[in-house]
Amino acid sequence: MRFIKRQTTDNLNINWGNFYRSIFALVLPMALQNVINVGVTATDVFMLGRVGEKVLSGASLAGQIQFIMMLIFFGITAGATVLTAQYWGKHDTKTIEKVLGMGLTSGLLVAAFFTALALVIPAPLMRIFTSDPEVIAEGEKYLRIVGVSYLFVAVTQVYLNIMRSIERVVIATVVYFISLLVNICINAVLIFGLFGAPRLEVQGAAIGTLCARITETLIVLFYAYFKNKTVKIRVRNMFQIDRLLLMDYIRYAMPVVLNEFMWGLGTSCNTAIIGHLGSEAVAANSVAQVARQLAQVVVFGISSATAIWLGKTLGEKKKEHAKAYAKQFVIISLVLGAAGGLLILASGPIVGSVLTLSDTSRRYLGFMFFVMSYFVVGQAINTTMVCGVFRSGGDTKFGLVMDVSTMWGCSILLGAVAAFYFHASVPVVYAILMSDEIIKVPICILRYRKYKWLKDVTRDDIGSCEMGIDNSDTG
Repeated sequence: MRFIKRQTTDNLNINWGNFYRSIFALVLPMALQNVINVGVTATDVFMLGRVGEKVLSGASLAGQIQFIMMLIFFGITAGATVLTAQYWGKHDTKTIEKVLGMGLTSGLLVAAFFTALALVIPAPLMRIFTSDPEVIAEGEKYLRIVGVSYLFVAVTQVYLNIMRSIERVVIATVVYFISLLVNICINAVLIFGLFGAPRLEVQGAAIGTLCARITETLIVLFYAYFKNKTVKIRVRNMFQIDRLLLMDYIRYAMPVVLNEFMWGLGTSCNTAIIGHLGSEAVAANSVAQVARQLAQVVVFGISSATAIWLGKTLGEKKKEHAKAYAKQFVIISLVLGAAGGLLILASGPIVGSVLTLSDTSRRYLGFMFFVMSYFVVGQAINTTMVCGVFRSGGDTKFGLVMDVSTMWGCSILLGAVAAFYFHASVPVVYAILMSDEIIKVPICILRYRKYKWLKDVTRDDIGSCEMGIDNSDTG
């Protein structure tokens, strides 16, 4: 690493001390946001885990609907970030406001569709993931309430993710922290019937989530209209779409949307396969996924910071600087991925002793934690390169092709065959289903070394430049 730094510093006069301080300032708030977001899921998992496996499994599988929707949101905003980060490097806030308007419109349309599904056909949705009637019944209760929250999630996710791309990251930390507190308090009262409240169990968890999402949206709207003077929500930009900008948005965002949708659909397909292996496997997988997310909070912050930093650098037309920065981001992701894997191995016995799980579930959980310990290393490298490095320069199609081929053509196909044709054991099926991130690593490295992602995707004929922008996040 020292050789790399010395070489790039001599050629490009990069102050690596300032670089790491700036990246730390970006990553820390985003890592906290990721911890808080996982905390919302973990709250449901651990509280419902104290109630019983059927209730936990029902809420967990119902959450797959929101999971797919959230990935589409992420695709919408990640595609928008390709543009906004580079326009931020050019100090063109008018164009960023137009991209924000298109993102909000797209997000609300997607949310309305998923809300309709959750409210109208919750039981058929649950049957995709499990055939257990008790689990389906619990999931149906959860979806009929939590489905309303999707509309609020759309506004919050799109706005806060685009704010990240212009280096305003503190506001999201505040929003999600308050949301977590609301969720924990209402969950505890309504799931267990504390302080004389009715014991609602899975419905209580859904109400807690809905209240938390409403709180998030209210804070976001207050900040957007009264505090953020740099990039504003303008309603006209949600309906009056700039044609050239729309074409750029479609060009760079749609592959990301499709990529995230196919990846999310593949992940949900994994969950569905596991769901048909029994409630014990579902319960263990629910806990393992939370552990994975917690172990990766800093890595996901790094991947977001990578997209922001490299996008801004490319917008400033500093391609050699971008190459030097990208090397450091990849090295950092490898180190953090390894640290996350060790954390999962160390925490496995502790987590298994806390929850109310059957002996079979505990055995599954131990093996799943082992698989996750190496899975997160591959995911750390791949996420930083695909979602950070490649997308920063508009190389958005590669991730789509890779995920479809490695997930659907390898891990999901072989996992389904192992589960339903050969009737393999849960550990064998799980190891196959979680093999895709390892397959992706050499493919991503090869793509990275070709430098096809080094592109400036901005236009000079859209928006108007506003110089003298304060790049510091005022929250």
